[in-house]
Amino acid sequence: MLSQEQLLSFLSDPESDRIERTVSVNDTEKFSQAVCAFANDMPAHRQPGYLIVGANDDGKPSGLTVTDELLRNLAGLRTDGNILPMPVLSVNKYTLQGGEVAVVEVQPSDLPPVRYKGEIWIRVGPRRANASEQEERILTERRIADATSFDAMPLAGATVDDLSLPIFSAYRQTVVAADIIAANHRKIEDQLASLRFFNGKTGTPTVAGMLLFGKNPRFFLPGAYVQYLKLPGDKLTDIPDDQSEISGDLLTVLKELDLRIKANITTTMKRSTPLRERLIFDYPEVAVRELLMNAVLHRDYRSNTPVRFYWFEKFIEIQSPGGLYGEVTRETLTLRNSYRNPVVAEAMKTLGYVNRFGYGIQRAEATLKENGKPPLEFEIDDRVFSVRIRKVTT
Repeated sequence: MLSQEQLLSFLSDPESDRIERTVSVNDTEKFSQAVCAFANDMPAHRQPGYLIVGANDDGKPSGLTVTDELLRNLAGLRTDGNILPMPVLSVNKYTLQGGEVAVVEVQPSDLPPVRYKGEIWIRVGPRRANASEQEERILTERRIADATSFDAMPLAGATVDDLSLPIFSAYRQTVVAADIIAANHRKIEDQLASLRFFNGKTGTPTVAGMLLFGKNPRFFLPGAYVQYLKLPGDKLTDIPDDQSEISGDLLTVLKELDLRIKANITTTMKRSTPLRERLIFDYPEVAVRELLMNAVLHRDYRSNTPVRFYWFEKFIEIQSPGGLYGEVTRETLTLRNSYRNPVVAEAMKTLGYVNRFGYGIQRAEATLKENGKPPLEFEIDDRVFSVRIRKVTT
């Protein structure tokens, strides 16, 4: 956290590639571009950048009163999904002589290039700018050297021929601004690498590239599938009514899971007044979907164990290999979020399977509560994260 003495020093100095000041309190576009640029850390300071809201160009406070709403809006830049991969930032309020300021501290990303709405923003001295192809390449090479998450690692033995390039092309049109695509004349490997799907040093796709666009992901990642069972009773020993190993590229898997959820949820009509009836669901679709997408997103893809999606007569059980990750504990499950697979998380947000980062379990619990359903039941250890949704008797 920035000390008050450090803040005063930053305010007295001219704007630099680590500092941006503004008097605006509602220019989300400007704020997001600044966060994106600091996360990319083009000068390679490996130090945080600071967006200071409520300061004039001369560094003096503008007389702003920092509200809770402003702090929430600034903190929301992290999770709204417009800046990808998700930035690491903190927001604090400072009271100075002449007014208050809100300071957004942005950490350099381990997975550059970072994009805001498909564009890569960087700091060039005291100003923001779009990255050139050469600057984008530098950021990509830096990420390859520093990558720490498993999904950003190169996949030994794989080649670009193991990827479906038409699927990648469709994905790229969603995540990269159209004018940037039109001006892009680089070879396909460079385009894949820019989005963290290819490692130029090894000449191989990354784990995320194989998961997203692989012609046969399970050949390289044996556990990359979902084992689905529909059972007539409440025991695994029952003969299944339906079963499937759902595999393929990630978009195919997610579409199939959506279809399975919709096909299995049953509805009944219940009279609420003498003249009106209302529709009752045995399970809220939103809750089941959020938990299943969470399992695919947060699972450990190094494991040969699949995600298990078991639909019993009286409950649904979803198991994800890998257990909890990072700073998340059983006590902070709905309060904090860490991403074992940040590149996959970005892709699922881009594809529309994640609305906001870090809200899956919260949203599922809220939906269950709103519909008068029993709370979620968790069983968690170092190897498996399991959640159970009970059917409601009405």
